[in-house]
Amino acid sequence: MAQPLQRERIQYVVEGGARLSGEIEPSGNKNAALPIVAAALLTSDRVELSNVPRIRDVEALVELIRTVGAEAIWTGRNSLTIEARDLRPADLNPALCARIRASILLAGPMLARCGELTLPPPGGDVIGRRRVDTHFLVLQQLGAEIEADEVYRFRTDGLKGADVFFDEPSVTATENALCAAVAAEGRTVLRNCASEPHVQDLARFLIAMGAEIEGIGTNTMTIEGGRPLSGASHRIGADHIEVASLIGLAAVTRSAITIRNAGVAHLRSTLMNFERLGIRCRIEGDDLVVPGEQEMRVQSDFGGHVPKIEDQPWPAFPADAMSIAVVTATQCEGMVLLFEKMFESRMFFVDKLIAMGARIVLCDPHRVVVSGPARLRAARVESPDIRAGMAMLIAALCAEGTSIIENAQQIERGYERIEERLNALGARIVRNPPREG
Repeated sequence: MAQPLQRERIQYVVEGGARLSGEIEPSGNKNAALPIVAAALLTSDRVELSNVPRIRDVEALVELIRTVGAEAIWTGRNSLTIEARDLRPADLNPALCARIRASILLAGPMLARCGELTLPPPGGDVIGRRRVDTHFLVLQQLGAEIEADEVYRFRTDGLKGADVFFDEPSVTATENALCAAVAAEGRTVLRNCASEPHVQDLARFLIAMGAEIEGIGTNTMTIEGGRPLSGASHRIGADHIEVASLIGLAAVTRSAITIRNAGVAHLRSTLMNFERLGIRCRIEGDDLVVPGEQEMRVQSDFGGHVPKIEDQPWPAFPADAMSIAVVTATQCEGMVLLFEKMFESRMFFVDKLIAMGARIVLCDPHRVVVSGPARLRAARVESPDIRAGMAMLIAALCAEGTSIIENAQQIERGYERIEERLNALGARIVRNPPREG
């Protein structure tokens, strides 16, 4: 059995004030790669995936699928081959499950292939309560029996199609439902489901395997289940959250950056909300150009009212980009309210930005008011989660002096070799310990 990935404490030493320039390509979408790796278990044939982000969460999920009998081989830096001929409903490694929320994505595929699964509670970012009830309710309607105590036990005598209404448009519950529905006997209709780019990517992968799905990109999808599924080759799409992070980074460092193959079709709300901060980008084919020396003046609402940036289900502004918007707003002239609706602890990281000199009022667990621009100064901070960690890295790169970011392995759960790629643009980031190879 493969040994669990070791927890490594990473530190970034960041010298601020450098102007960046050049071209960068976003990694594959983390939140698409995870459900697609899990969905590869739906067939016993070989699946070949490319543009897979080589990040901690993906590597942990790869280790997990190996523990249930799948063969998973990295054939290149970002290429992964999976062959799940001999799956078994083994108990999943609790330590690995505690590290990533994506472990719950194995429920749908394992029910479809093995009829049962025992799953320790999933982990992930500590950004407030992240309920799993929607997963249970959806899978029960598709024919699963579930017991929940210290662990979650799933079993089924056969999945059946159903007309399912989601009590919330949960992304991962939608992904689990898609995987279960393509294997279920008969038609399934998913209503009020999620439609994010990563959900769309999963659906297209399932179609490449032989599934029949209609309504991709909407909140109602219809699946004709029970079709035989075969192997497939699939390229993971660009990570739109990483693109948003790069826009914010370019803006606060007054840098001109070109983001190649940026997945511009999925950026309309992101670009609209950056424009509210006075940051405008230019689309050139498949690329996104962020000009240097932006005006960065907050655009007031009609009548001179304080504007608001708020996250909502897709296609509105994504919740995972909210931390990036907060740190970007600290460098913009004017005042803006940022309203994070999904996670009641996500905004608590702003105390670290305040310690660096940002002018932020934490109104409540969901809302902050940012007044800028503020001169940020270097500090020693700790990354609490992926997106807040990236926000603090952006802050450190525009701050005066040398900052230290502890717990930077959290950033590396979602951003592939980020210090190397930013250093190639002119950033000055030292990783401790250095990378091997």
